[in-house]
Amino acid sequence: MSAFSLIAGAVVLLGLLMVFGRILGGIYFKARGERVITCPESLRPAGVTLNAGHVLWTTLEGKPDLQLASCSRWPNRQDCGQECLHQIETAPEACLVRNILIRWYAGKTCALCHRPFGTIQWSDRKPGLLNPEHKTLEWQDVPAASIPEVLATHQPLCWNCHVVNSMMVQHPELLVDRSREI
Repeated sequence: MSAFSLIAGAVVLLGLLMVFGRILGGIYFKARGERVITCPESLRPAGVTLNAGHVLWTTLEGKPDLQLASCSRWPNRQDCGQECLHQIETAPEACLVRNILIRWYAGKTCALCHRPFGTIQWSDRKPGLLNPEHKTLEWQDVPAASIPEVLATHQPLCWNCHVVNSMMVQHPELLVDRSREI
């Protein structure tokens, strides 16, 4: 076997692995993430996550099957029939927490500086919330099941205002108010 054949074979194999890996990764990452559903039993919001590994494995077997990995109503209701999975099957992107938040921020302005929200940088400059008591809140502190209630009672806050307001509350001794200087 020539060196060219070995190299060509390796390139083809690497290409197939990349395509296969991309497809598998796409299936896995679509199944990941917290979701907000309406619990069929309580008719209240619940935060759920899918078992992404199970979704990937059953998709490879030809019969994709959704299965919950966690639910905010567990462990008390862990033996439920998981009828809520139908909501995820019919609208998988609509119940994803990140997409719910993107839709909520769209067209809004910051409650403090009144700048409009553009594209949100979820990886490093996450926007915050201003609660009715005018304290800032981070999304990581909001359970998925509480998101509908929080969206109804809180105001959107840009990352800059969230950081400044948080500093004012947590470390007022480090701030200098120059707005009073002439």
